[in-house]
Amino acid sequence: MDISYSYALTDAAFLNRLGTFIKHHRLDQNKTQKQLAEEAGVNRTTLVELEKGKNANLLTFIQLLRALKQLQVMEQFVAEPLISPLLLAEMQHSMRKRAGKTKLSAVKATKKPSSTW
Repeated sequence: MDISYSYALTDAAFLNRLGTFIKHHRLDQNKTQKQLAEEAGVNRTTLVELEKGKNANLLTFIQLLRALKQLQVMEQFVAEPLISPLLLAEMQHSMRKRAGKTKLSAVKATKKPSSTW
């Protein structure tokens, strides 16, 4: 879908899309409104209104997605931190590439036996 088309849609049109999505998956799973409402823990009239594109609540929408086993659509909202290519290259450059020798000379220097002379 074209991004400019999405911005042309009204809020009511988006609510209608959410309702259509829920109804489509409910019918695809051969569930009645009563069954889905009970599984999601919401009132059937709330489900009816949401399917019609009215009075949508985000929490209710998530409960319905969970009951329909469609929570994967929420993955689109995960904000991944972006690392700039320069910072990534700098981090990779500073990583150890091999194991080094232990600095025994530094340890020996601090534990010199006292001279008996």
